[in-house]
Amino acid sequence: MKHPRRWVAAAAALVLAGTAGVVAVRQSGDGGPPAGSTAAALGNPSAHELTDAEQKSRQREVDLLLGKRAAAVLKNDPAGFLAAVDPKQPKLVARQRLLFTNLRKFGFGSLTFFTADSWPTPKLTEKYGPTTFSTRVMMRYQIAGLDPKPVQTDLGYTFVRRDNLWVLVEDGATDEMLSRDGHRQPWDFQEVALVRRGKVVVVVGQRELALGQKIAQVSEDAVAAVRRHWPRGWNGSVLVVAMPEPQVMATVWTSGDGRGWTIAAKAVTLYEGEQLGKPSGPPIGSRIVINPALRKDLDEDLLVHEMTHVATVPIGPMVPLWLSEGLAEYVRCRSVEDDPEWTVDPYRRTVRTKYLPGLNELPDRKAFDANGDRAYGQSWWAVQYLVDDLGMKKVAALYADLAVHGTTEAAYSTILKRHTGKTPAELTLAVRRFRG
Repeated sequence: MKHPRRWVAAAAALVLAGTAGVVAVRQSGDGGPPAGSTAAALGNPSAHELTDAEQKSRQREVDLLLGKRAAAVLKNDPAGFLAAVDPKQPKLVARQRLLFTNLRKFGFGSLTFFTADSWPTPKLTEKYGPTTFSTRVMMRYQIAGLDPKPVQTDLGYTFVRRDNLWVLVEDGATDEMLSRDGHRQPWDFQEVALVRRGKVVVVVGQRELALGQKIAQVSEDAVAAVRRHWPRGWNGSVLVVAMPEPQVMATVWTSGDGRGWTIAAKAVTLYEGEQLGKPSGPPIGSRIVINPALRKDLDEDLLVHEMTHVATVPIGPMVPLWLSEGLAEYVRCRSVEDDPEWTVDPYRRTVRTKYLPGLNELPDRKAFDANGDRAYGQSWWAVQYLVDDLGMKKVAALYADLAVHGTTEAAYSTILKRHTGKTPAELTLAVRRFRG
């Protein structure tokens, strides 16, 4: 290989998406209580817990406020977006103004905010008074030209009632109650710059335009490589996040319980289901997130691996890990050898001599955690064997069948036998004997 010291990439699933029973933003005259009803209900809020009706009235009013903020983004109305922000807190106003500036740059085809669950926050209540309302706000959005359907992320906001109006007083005090990864989006930190090249969009810091252009070129080349070697259709649309802050969409850049490895990039899956730390509903697409420490030395072949995940994830989530990662490695290695001056022969020799003799079953999550290098190599070899035996189109058909129907071990075995003529044990033996 041209770059023998390659950082191994790991795909990470992240739940971003829709909630069943979304609270629609209601206009006045929807049959609910009038605008001042919550204020009346909360006239002496410390004397009793809010009734269900009072909670629903509060939620309606805050949802109406959030609906106006979403409309302000789409209409490029900064004053409308900031209208509900506490004017007594200049730092909060500045953060929210920067958020508006960043949101405008993404070009949303659709955008809504709405309240989800709420939490008791005694310290904030002590600080702001008895009307304090801390809630998880869902941001449901679709980036035009990138997202085939709306996806979702969560925010932690706190509101208080002042002069018969709800005011935003905190935009980060309850972050620890949100999903572990992912609720911190690229628009939540410094001002961003977006570099668009074809269907690839790269997000970097405003002062890093040159770096964004470099990553965009590498990304576009990687997309082209995937489309050469993956026979199923993919339009190449992808958002590549290359921000300097490690908190953006990811909090951990190492993985594995054994030897482990450093993650250079993640293909973060976007699901249709609500973000609660677990995938829910069908996968919609992916973002590629670059490890901030490795942004300036990004190899095309690494991105090819991740772009393969972006191209294949929407098919379905049931693919066994060895096939998902093995396919990404197969496409990566093919792209390396598209250039006659590149070769993966050293990698091939390592897999043959070091990793195959101990192959007793195709790698699962435990195997990847124990030794990532070995598991990736074995998985690549398995897909290389299948392509050699069946051809790439039939391997793609196997992938698609498993992605949708491989819901149980029995289904997995049946599908594998139907497409390859082999049981899992027989396939493992054939892969171990394959010389490449």
